[in-house]
Amino acid sequence: MSKHALIDHRPWLLASLAAAIAFYLLRDNPIGGLWLIMLKASGVGLLAAYAWWRGVGQDGLLLTIYLALGALGDALIEIDLTYGGAAFFAGHLAVIALFLRYPREEPTSSQKGAGVTLLLFTPLLCWLLSGSLQIALYGLALGGMAAAAWLSSFSRYRVGIGAVLFVVSDLLIFSEIGPVDLGPAPDMLIWPLYYLGQFLIAIGVVQALLAAQLSTAWQR
Repeated sequence: MSKHALIDHRPWLLASLAAAIAFYLLRDNPIGGLWLIMLKASGVGLLAAYAWWRGVGQDGLLLTIYLALGALGDALIEIDLTYGGAAFFAGHLAVIALFLRYPREEPTSSQKGAGVTLLLFTPLLCWLLSGSLQIALYGLALGGMAAAAWLSSFSRYRVGIGAVLFVVSDLLIFSEIGPVDLGPAPDMLIWPLYYLGQFLIAIGVVQALLAAQLSTAWQR
């Protein structure tokens, strides 16, 4: 992805990156809670706009819904963790539906093992870190999203790793609820890991859908 292509064809990505970096740098700045919430939500919200603009058909719509719900969750979580979690939960279900439409052909045993590990251990870690069964239930959707991404035909180096980064970011959030003290690490890492994960998922899925569309067009 060249700089020229970003400027000419992907303004939503540049705007999203700018918003995400600005939020990270200003998150402790007293510029006003509402402004910070809007800035935070715009990072992934602009990724949703990118998915809508560049996406393809129903699959692009599912990705857009997932990212839009993520942006909504980013805003709501600043008000109440439960409200934000509900938005993310719904988003995970939407993107799981997308990933299941693109299963990886003949995954290796290690790939299957990684998928099962993400599916089972994510909710377990959510519960151990938070002590909340409600968060463990959310973790089941989170782990399902990551497992489905890992076992999909989308690039593991983008979509798969992006989903894992999302999981790690959420685990850091839940570590702040329970008895585990990780010092300043959660505050420093939650947003960069989360945003990078969403960014990788967005560009990985969109580019795969566009490549598939181009391949289909050439075959006609």
